[in-house]
Amino acid sequence: MGMDKIIVKGGKKLKGDVRISGAKNSTLPLMAASLLCPEEVRLSGVPSLRDIETMKRLLMGLGIQITGPENGRMVLKAEKISNTEASYELVRTMRASFLILGPLLARMKKARVSLPGGCAIGARPIDLHLKGLAALGAGIELKDGYIEAEASRLSGANISLDVTTVTGTENLIMAACLAKGRTLIENAAREPEVVELATVLNSMGARVSGMGSDKIVIEGVEKLRGTDHSIMPDRIETGTYMIASAITGGNIRILNGNPGHLDAVISKLKEAGTKIECADGIINVKGPAKPGAVDVRTSPYPGFPTDLQAQFMSLMCVSNGRSIISETVFENRFIHVGELKRMGADIRIEGNTAVVKGVEELLGAPVMATDLRASACLILAGLAAEGSTEVSRVYHLDRGYERIVEKLKGLGADIERTKE
Repeated sequence: MGMDKIIVKGGKKLKGDVRISGAKNSTLPLMAASLLCPEEVRLSGVPSLRDIETMKRLLMGLGIQITGPENGRMVLKAEKISNTEASYELVRTMRASFLILGPLLARMKKARVSLPGGCAIGARPIDLHLKGLAALGAGIELKDGYIEAEASRLSGANISLDVTTVTGTENLIMAACLAKGRTLIENAAREPEVVELATVLNSMGARVSGMGSDKIVIEGVEKLRGTDHSIMPDRIETGTYMIASAITGGNIRILNGNPGHLDAVISKLKEAGTKIECADGIINVKGPAKPGAVDVRTSPYPGFPTDLQAQFMSLMCVSNGRSIISETVFENRFIHVGELKRMGADIRIEGNTAVVKGVEELLGAPVMATDLRASACLILAGLAAEGSTEVSRVYHLDRGYERIVEKLKGLGADIERTKE
Protein backbone atom coordinates (compact mmCIF):
# COMPACT_ATOMS: atom_id res chain seq x y z
CA MET A 1 0.00 0.00 0.00
CA GLY A 2 2.68 2.49 1.00
CA MET A 3 1.84 5.97 2.20
CA ASP A 4 1.58 7.89 -1.05
CA LYS A 5 0.65 11.51 -1.46
CA ILE A 6 -0.76 13.44 -4.38
CA ILE A 7 0.53 16.87 -5.33
CA VAL A 8 -1.84 19.07 -7.33
CA LYS A 9 -0.94 22.45 -8.79
CA GLY A 10 -4.13 24.39 -9.38
CA GLY A 11 -5.26 26.74 -12.11
CA LYS A 12 -5.46 24.42 -15.12
CA LYS A 13 -8.83 24.23 -16.88
CA LEU A 14 -9.53 20.56 -17.58
CA LYS A 15 -10.18 19.63 -21.19
CA GLY A 16 -10.32 16.48 -23.29
CA ASP A 17 -11.87 13.04 -23.01
CA VAL A 18 -12.17 10.74 -20.00
CA ARG A 19 -13.44 7.19 -19.86
CA ILE A 20 -15.35 6.05 -16.77
CA SER A 21 -14.57 2.70 -15.14
CA GLY A 22 -17.09 0.02 -14.18
CA ALA A 23 -19.09 0.66 -11.00
CA LYS A 24 -17.38 -0.58 -7.85
CA ASN A 25 -20.69 -0.67 -5.96
CA SER A 26 -22.16 -2.85 -8.65
CA THR A 27 -19.19 -5.18 -8.99
CA LEU A 28 -19.00 -6.07 -5.27
CA PRO A 29 -22.58 -7.43 -4.94
CA LEU A 30 -22.22 -9.25 -8.28
CA MET A 31 -19.06 -10.93 -7.00
CA ALA A 32 -20.98 -11.98 -3.88
CA ALA A 33 -23.83 -13.27 -6.07
CA SER A 34 -21.43 -15.78 -7.66
CA LEU A 35 -21.79 -17.74 -4.38
CA LEU A 36 -25.37 -18.58 -5.36
CA CYS A 37 -24.53 -20.99 -8.17
CA PRO A 38 -21.94 -23.67 -8.98
CA GLU A 39 -21.36 -22.39 -12.52
CA GLU A 40 -19.17 -19.62 -13.89
CA VAL A 41 -20.17 -15.99 -13.46
CA ARG A 42 -18.24 -13.95 -16.04
CA LEU A 43 -17.97 -10.21 -15.49
CA SER A 44 -16.44 -7.60 -17.78
CA GLY A 45 -15.76 -3.92 -17.08
CA VAL A 46 -14.48 -4.79 -13.59
CA PRO A 47 -12.48 -1.84 -12.21
CA SER A 48 -9.04 -2.47 -10.75
CA LEU A 49 -9.52 -1.22 -7.18
CA ARG A 50 -8.50 -2.21 -3.68
CA ASP A 51 -12.07 -3.06 -2.62
CA ILE A 52 -12.37 -5.49 -5.55
CA GLU A 53 -9.10 -7.18 -4.50
CA THR A 54 -10.37 -7.45 -0.90
CA MET A 55 -13.63 -9.08 -2.05
CA LYS A 56 -11.64 -11.42 -4.29
CA ARG A 57 -9.45 -12.55 -1.37
CA LEU A 58 -12.53 -13.01 0.80
CA LEU A 59 -14.32 -15.17 -1.80
CA MET A 60 -11.22 -17.20 -2.60
CA GLY A 61 -10.96 -17.91 1.13
CA LEU A 62 -14.42 -19.51 0.87
CA GLY A 63 -13.17 -21.79 -1.91
CA ILE A 64 -14.34 -19.89 -4.99
CA GLN A 65 -12.07 -20.07 -8.03
CA ILE A 66 -11.45 -16.59 -9.44
CA THR A 67 -9.39 -15.45 -12.40
CA GLY A 68 -8.78 -11.77 -13.17
CA PRO A 69 -9.51 -8.96 -13.16
CA GLU A 70 -7.47 -9.00 -16.37
CA ASN A 71 -8.36 -6.17 -18.79
CA GLY A 72 -11.53 -5.77 -16.76
CA ARG A 73 -12.56 -9.41 -17.13
CA MET A 74 -13.17 -11.61 -14.11
CA VAL A 75 -14.46 -15.17 -13.90
CA LEU A 76 -15.82 -16.54 -10.63
CA LYS A 77 -16.77 -20.17 -10.10
CA ALA A 78 -18.25 -21.31 -6.79
CA GLU A 79 -18.51 -24.98 -7.69
CA LYS A 80 -17.29 -26.08 -4.27
CA ILE A 81 -17.61 -23.84 -1.25
CA SER A 82 -15.14 -25.21 1.29
CA ASN A 83 -15.54 -22.64 4.04
CA THR A 84 -18.52 -20.61 5.26
CA GLU A 85 -16.66 -18.16 7.48
CA ALA A 86 -15.45 -14.64 6.71
CA SER A 87 -12.83 -13.44 9.15
CA TYR A 88 -12.55 -10.05 10.82
CA GLU A 89 -9.22 -9.44 9.09
CA LEU A 90 -10.92 -9.15 5.70
CA VAL A 91 -14.33 -7.82 6.72
CA ARG A 92 -12.97 -4.92 8.80
CA THR A 93 -11.32 -3.27 5.80
CA MET A 94 -14.52 -3.18 3.76
CA ARG A 95 -18.13 -3.21 4.86
CA ALA A 96 -19.35 -4.52 1.50
CA SER A 97 -17.87 -7.90 2.44
CA PHE A 98 -21.00 -8.27 4.57
CA LEU A 99 -22.79 -8.94 1.25
CA ILE A 100 -21.68 -12.56 1.36
CA LEU A 101 -23.97 -13.31 4.32
CA GLY A 102 -27.23 -13.63 2.34
CA PRO A 103 -25.94 -15.73 -0.58
CA LEU A 104 -23.80 -17.97 1.65
CA LEU A 105 -26.73 -18.68 3.94
CA ALA A 106 -29.05 -19.39 1.00
CA ARG A 107 -26.69 -21.80 -0.74
CA MET A 108 -24.83 -23.45 2.18
CA LYS A 109 -27.52 -23.20 4.90
CA LYS A 110 -25.03 -21.53 7.23
CA ALA A 111 -22.62 -18.63 7.44
CA ARG A 112 -20.30 -17.10 10.01
CA VAL A 113 -19.35 -13.53 9.20
CA SER A 114 -17.45 -11.05 11.32
CA LEU A 115 -19.17 -7.81 12.25
CA PRO A 116 -17.72 -5.08 10.02
CA GLY A 117 -16.21 -2.95 12.78
CA GLY A 118 -15.75 0.78 12.51
CA CYS A 119 -16.09 2.96 9.48
CA ALA A 120 -15.35 6.67 9.56
CA ILE A 121 -18.71 7.69 8.12
CA GLY A 122 -21.06 6.58 10.82
CA ALA A 123 -23.12 3.59 11.88
CA ARG A 124 -24.61 1.60 9.05
CA PRO A 125 -27.73 -0.50 9.55
CA ILE A 126 -26.31 -4.04 9.78
CA ASP A 127 -29.20 -4.93 12.10
CA LEU A 128 -31.63 -4.46 9.19
CA HIS A 129 -29.81 -7.19 7.24
CA LEU A 130 -30.14 -9.48 10.24
CA LYS A 131 -33.81 -8.70 10.91
CA GLY A 132 -34.59 -9.40 7.26
CA LEU A 133 -32.72 -12.71 7.24
CA ALA A 134 -34.47 -13.70 10.48
CA ALA A 135 -37.80 -12.97 8.78
CA LEU A 136 -36.75 -15.41 6.03
CA GLY A 137 -36.32 -18.05 8.73
CA ALA A 138 -32.64 -17.84 9.61
CA GLY A 139 -31.50 -18.50 13.15
CA ILE A 140 -29.04 -15.76 14.04
CA GLU A 141 -26.66 -15.50 16.97
CA LEU A 142 -23.98 -13.01 17.87
CA LYS A 143 -20.82 -14.65 19.28
CA ASP A 144 -17.40 -13.07 19.86
CA GLY A 145 -17.96 -10.36 17.26
CA TYR A 146 -19.22 -12.83 14.66
CA ILE A 147 -22.70 -13.28 13.26
CA GLU A 148 -23.59 -16.95 13.09
CA ALA A 149 -26.55 -17.64 10.84
CA GLU A 150 -28.17 -20.91 9.82
CA ALA A 151 -31.30 -22.13 8.10
CA SER A 152 -32.16 -25.53 6.64
CA ARG A 153 -34.05 -23.68 3.91
CA LEU A 154 -35.07 -20.05 3.87
CA SER A 155 -38.77 -19.31 3.24
CA GLY A 156 -40.25 -16.27 1.58
CA ALA A 157 -41.56 -13.49 3.81
CA ASN A 158 -42.76 -9.91 3.77
CA ILE A 159 -39.95 -7.65 4.93
CA SER A 160 -40.30 -3.94 5.52
CA LEU A 161 -36.99 -2.12 5.97
CA ASP A 162 -37.10 0.61 8.66
CA VAL A 163 -34.41 2.53 6.83
CA THR A 164 -33.57 2.26 3.16
CA THR A 165 -30.30 0.34 2.93
CA VAL A 166 -28.56 -0.54 -0.31
CA THR A 167 -26.44 -3.45 0.92
CA GLY A 168 -29.33 -4.64 3.09
CA THR A 169 -31.66 -4.72 0.09
CA GLU A 170 -29.00 -6.53 -1.95
CA ASN A 171 -28.28 -9.11 0.75
CA LEU A 172 -31.98 -9.90 1.14
CA ILE A 173 -32.64 -10.15 -2.62
CA MET A 174 -29.78 -12.66 -2.94
CA ALA A 175 -30.96 -14.72 0.03
CA ALA A 176 -34.57 -14.71 -1.20
CA CYS A 177 -33.61 -15.96 -4.69
CA LEU A 178 -33.13 -19.49 -3.34
CA ALA A 179 -35.77 -19.28 -0.59
CA LYS A 180 -38.98 -21.29 -0.79
CA GLY A 181 -41.89 -19.13 -1.93
CA ARG A 182 -42.41 -15.42 -2.39
CA THR A 183 -40.58 -12.56 -0.67
CA LEU A 184 -41.66 -8.93 -0.69
CA ILE A 185 -39.15 -6.24 0.34
CA GLU A 186 -40.78 -2.91 1.16
CA ASN A 187 -38.89 0.38 1.45
CA ALA A 188 -36.26 -1.28 -0.75
CA ALA A 189 -33.32 0.74 -2.08
CA ARG A 190 -33.88 2.01 -5.64
CA GLU A 191 -30.24 2.58 -6.62
CA PRO A 192 -29.10 1.60 -10.15
CA GLU A 193 -26.66 -0.86 -8.55
CA VAL A 194 -29.59 -2.72 -6.95
CA VAL A 195 -31.37 -2.79 -10.31
CA GLU A 196 -28.24 -4.15 -11.96
CA LEU A 197 -27.86 -6.91 -9.35
CA ALA A 198 -31.51 -7.95 -9.79
CA THR A 199 -31.17 -7.95 -13.59
CA VAL A 200 -28.07 -10.16 -13.44
CA LEU A 201 -29.73 -12.53 -10.94
CA ASN A 202 -32.63 -12.86 -13.40
CA SER A 203 -30.17 -13.76 -16.15
CA MET A 204 -28.99 -16.53 -13.77
CA GLY A 205 -32.55 -17.85 -13.53
CA ALA A 206 -33.86 -15.92 -10.52
CA ARG A 207 -37.32 -14.33 -10.55
CA VAL A 208 -36.99 -10.78 -9.24
CA SER A 209 -39.40 -8.00 -10.17
CA GLY A 210 -40.08 -4.41 -9.12
CA MET A 211 -36.42 -3.38 -8.90
CA GLY A 212 -36.00 0.36 -9.27
CA SER A 213 -39.12 0.85 -7.16
CA ASP A 214 -39.40 0.64 -3.38
CA LYS A 215 -41.23 -2.70 -3.53
CA ILE A 216 -39.22 -5.66 -4.79
CA VAL A 217 -40.76 -9.10 -5.20
CA ILE A 218 -38.69 -12.30 -5.39
CA GLU A 219 -40.17 -15.70 -6.28
CA GLY A 220 -37.72 -18.27 -4.96
CA VAL A 221 -36.26 -20.89 -7.33
CA GLU A 222 -34.45 -24.20 -6.69
CA LYS A 223 -31.13 -23.22 -8.23
CA LEU A 224 -29.33 -20.63 -10.32
CA ARG A 225 -26.95 -20.94 -13.28
CA GLY A 226 -23.92 -19.01 -14.52
CA THR A 227 -24.05 -15.84 -16.59
CA ASP A 228 -22.08 -13.22 -18.53
CA HIS A 229 -22.39 -9.55 -17.70
CA SER A 230 -20.78 -6.21 -18.52
CA ILE A 231 -20.77 -3.81 -15.55
CA MET A 232 -22.33 -0.37 -15.87
CA PRO A 233 -20.17 2.77 -15.58
CA ASP A 234 -19.58 4.14 -12.08
CA ARG A 235 -22.00 7.02 -11.51
CA ILE A 236 -20.01 8.44 -8.58
CA GLU A 237 -16.83 8.52 -10.66
CA THR A 238 -18.82 10.13 -13.49
CA GLY A 239 -20.19 12.78 -11.12
CA THR A 240 -16.70 13.43 -9.71
CA TYR A 241 -15.30 14.24 -13.20
CA MET A 242 -18.33 16.42 -13.97
CA ILE A 243 -17.60 18.45 -10.83
CA ALA A 244 -13.88 18.53 -11.71
CA SER A 245 -14.76 20.16 -15.03
CA ALA A 246 -17.14 22.59 -13.30
CA ILE A 247 -14.67 23.66 -10.60
CA THR A 248 -11.86 24.39 -13.09
CA GLY A 249 -14.09 26.12 -15.68
CA GLY A 250 -13.09 23.22 -17.91
CA ASN A 251 -14.59 21.60 -20.94
CA ILE A 252 -14.49 17.81 -20.93
CA ARG A 253 -16.17 14.91 -22.68
CA ILE A 254 -17.15 11.88 -20.63
CA LEU A 255 -17.15 8.96 -23.03
CA ASN A 256 -19.25 6.31 -21.36
CA GLY A 257 -21.11 7.69 -18.37
CA ASN A 258 -24.83 7.10 -17.91
CA PRO A 259 -26.45 10.52 -17.41
CA GLY A 260 -29.77 8.86 -16.52
CA HIS A 261 -28.20 7.77 -13.22
CA LEU A 262 -27.21 11.35 -12.30
CA ASP A 263 -30.33 13.46 -12.82
CA ALA A 264 -30.14 15.12 -9.39
CA VAL A 265 -26.44 15.94 -9.79
CA ILE A 266 -26.80 17.24 -13.35
CA SER A 267 -29.65 19.53 -12.35
CA LYS A 268 -27.60 21.00 -9.45
CA LEU A 269 -24.53 21.48 -11.68
CA LYS A 270 -26.68 23.25 -14.28
CA GLU A 271 -28.18 25.43 -11.56
CA ALA A 272 -24.58 26.42 -10.67
CA GLY A 273 -23.98 27.50 -14.27
CA THR A 274 -22.40 24.36 -15.75
CA LYS A 275 -23.39 23.51 -19.32
CA ILE A 276 -24.09 19.79 -19.73
CA GLU A 277 -25.12 18.15 -22.98
CA CYS A 278 -25.63 14.46 -23.59
CA ALA A 279 -25.53 12.94 -27.06
CA ASP A 280 -24.53 9.57 -28.54
CA GLY A 281 -23.33 8.21 -25.21
CA ILE A 282 -21.05 11.22 -24.66
CA ILE A 283 -21.57 13.76 -21.88
CA ASN A 284 -20.13 17.23 -22.56
CA VAL A 285 -19.45 19.23 -19.40
CA LYS A 286 -18.44 22.88 -19.67
CA GLY A 287 -17.74 24.67 -16.38
CA PRO A 288 -18.82 28.24 -15.60
CA ALA A 289 -16.39 31.15 -15.18
CA LYS A 290 -17.62 31.36 -11.57
CA PRO A 291 -20.13 28.84 -10.21
CA GLY A 292 -23.38 30.09 -8.70
CA ALA A 293 -24.28 29.06 -5.16
CA VAL A 294 -26.89 26.29 -4.92
CA ASP A 295 -28.29 24.38 -1.96
CA VAL A 296 -27.98 20.60 -1.84
CA ARG A 297 -29.63 18.00 0.33
CA THR A 298 -28.42 14.41 0.08
CA SER A 299 -30.96 11.60 0.04
CA PRO A 300 -31.22 8.02 -1.18
CA TYR A 301 -31.52 7.46 -4.95
CA PRO A 302 -32.93 9.14 -7.00
CA GLY A 303 -31.90 12.07 -4.77
CA PHE A 304 -28.49 13.76 -4.61
CA PRO A 305 -25.97 11.04 -3.64
CA THR A 306 -24.17 11.29 -0.30
CA ASP A 307 -21.09 9.97 -2.17
CA LEU A 308 -20.87 13.23 -4.16
CA GLN A 309 -21.61 15.62 -1.30
CA ALA A 310 -17.94 16.28 -0.43
CA GLN A 311 -16.99 16.88 -4.06
CA PHE A 312 -19.91 19.26 -4.58
CA MET A 313 -18.91 21.12 -1.44
CA SER A 314 -15.51 21.86 -3.03
CA LEU A 315 -17.32 23.49 -5.93
CA MET A 316 -19.46 25.57 -3.57
CA CYS A 317 -16.31 26.78 -1.77
CA VAL A 318 -15.47 28.87 -4.86
CA SER A 319 -19.04 29.84 -5.73
CA ASN A 320 -20.59 33.24 -5.92
CA GLY A 321 -22.65 33.45 -2.73
CA ARG A 322 -23.79 31.20 0.07
CA SER A 323 -24.98 27.62 -0.18
CA ILE A 324 -26.44 25.23 2.35
CA ILE A 325 -25.46 21.57 2.13
CA SER A 326 -27.52 19.15 4.21
CA GLU A 327 -26.33 15.59 4.83
CA THR A 328 -29.24 13.30 5.65
CA VAL A 329 -27.76 9.90 4.82
CA PHE A 330 -24.68 9.40 7.01
CA GLU A 331 -23.66 11.15 10.18
CA ASN A 332 -20.10 12.55 10.43
CA ARG A 333 -19.92 12.91 6.67
CA PHE A 334 -18.34 16.36 7.05
CA ILE A 335 -14.84 15.25 8.04
CA HIS A 336 -13.44 16.97 4.93
CA VAL A 337 -14.58 20.41 6.15
CA GLY A 338 -11.58 20.99 8.43
CA GLU A 339 -9.22 20.25 5.55
CA LEU A 340 -11.07 22.54 3.11
CA LYS A 341 -10.84 25.33 5.71
CA ARG A 342 -7.04 24.93 5.71
CA MET A 343 -7.28 25.89 2.04
CA GLY A 344 -9.16 29.06 2.92
CA ALA A 345 -12.73 27.82 2.56
CA ASP A 346 -15.43 29.59 4.58
CA ILE A 347 -17.63 26.81 6.01
CA ARG A 348 -19.72 26.70 9.15
CA ILE A 349 -21.24 23.45 10.41
CA GLU A 350 -24.60 23.38 12.14
CA GLY A 351 -25.62 19.81 12.96
CA ASN A 352 -26.11 17.93 9.69
CA THR A 353 -25.84 21.14 7.67
CA ALA A 354 -22.84 22.97 6.27
CA VAL A 355 -23.18 26.64 5.38
CA VAL A 356 -20.63 27.40 2.66
CA LYS A 357 -19.76 30.98 1.68
CA GLY A 358 -17.94 31.11 -1.63
CA VAL A 359 -14.46 32.68 -1.52
CA GLU A 360 -12.56 34.43 -4.32
CA GLU A 361 -10.17 31.50 -4.51
CA LEU A 362 -8.83 28.60 -2.50
CA LEU A 363 -5.13 28.45 -1.62
CA GLY A 364 -2.99 25.33 -1.90
CA ALA A 365 -2.08 23.71 1.44
CA PRO A 366 -1.00 20.37 2.89
CA VAL A 367 -4.21 18.41 3.65
CA MET A 368 -5.07 14.90 4.75
CA ALA A 369 -7.62 12.55 3.22
CA THR A 370 -9.88 10.89 5.79
CA ASP A 371 -12.10 8.68 3.63
CA LEU A 372 -12.72 7.80 0.00
CA ARG A 373 -14.95 10.69 -1.08
CA ALA A 374 -13.14 13.25 1.10
CA SER A 375 -9.95 12.39 -0.81
CA ALA A 376 -11.65 13.19 -4.10
CA CYS A 377 -13.06 16.45 -2.73
CA LEU A 378 -9.57 17.64 -1.69
CA ILE A 379 -8.12 16.82 -5.10
CA LEU A 380 -10.92 18.80 -6.77
CA ALA A 381 -10.28 21.71 -4.40
CA GLY A 382 -6.58 21.48 -5.31
CA LEU A 383 -7.39 21.64 -9.03
CA ALA A 384 -9.09 24.99 -8.45
CA ALA A 385 -6.69 26.39 -5.85
CA GLU A 386 -3.91 28.92 -6.25
CA GLY A 387 -0.55 27.15 -5.81
CA SER A 388 0.21 23.63 -4.74
CA THR A 389 -1.90 21.25 -2.63
CA GLU A 390 -0.46 18.11 -1.07
CA VAL A 391 -3.01 15.44 -0.23
CA SER A 392 -1.64 12.76 2.09
CA ARG A 393 -3.11 9.34 2.97
CA VAL A 394 -4.43 8.88 -0.54
CA TYR A 395 -4.72 5.11 -0.19
CA HIS A 396 -8.43 5.80 0.44
CA LEU A 397 -8.67 6.83 -3.22
CA ASP A 398 -7.51 3.42 -4.42
CA ARG A 399 -10.62 1.92 -2.90
CA GLY A 400 -12.92 3.70 -5.32
CA TYR A 401 -11.20 5.60 -8.15
CA GLU A 402 -9.36 3.69 -10.83
CA ARG A 403 -6.24 5.52 -12.08
CA ILE A 404 -7.53 8.96 -11.01
CA VAL A 405 -4.11 10.63 -11.35
CA GLU A 406 -3.62 9.32 -14.90
CA LYS A 407 -7.17 10.25 -15.90
CA LEU A 408 -6.84 13.81 -14.55
CA LYS A 409 -3.43 14.15 -16.22
CA GLY A 410 -5.06 13.10 -19.46
CA LEU A 411 -7.40 16.07 -19.01
CA GLY A 412 -4.46 18.45 -18.54
CA ALA A 413 -4.29 18.62 -14.74
CA ASP A 414 -0.91 19.27 -13.13
CA ILE A 415 -0.96 16.34 -10.73
CA GLU A 416 1.60 13.81 -9.48
CA ARG A 417 1.54 10.89 -7.11
CA THR A 418 4.68 10.36 -5.02
CA LYS A 419 5.78 8.36 -2.00
CA GLU A 420 5.43 10.27 1.28
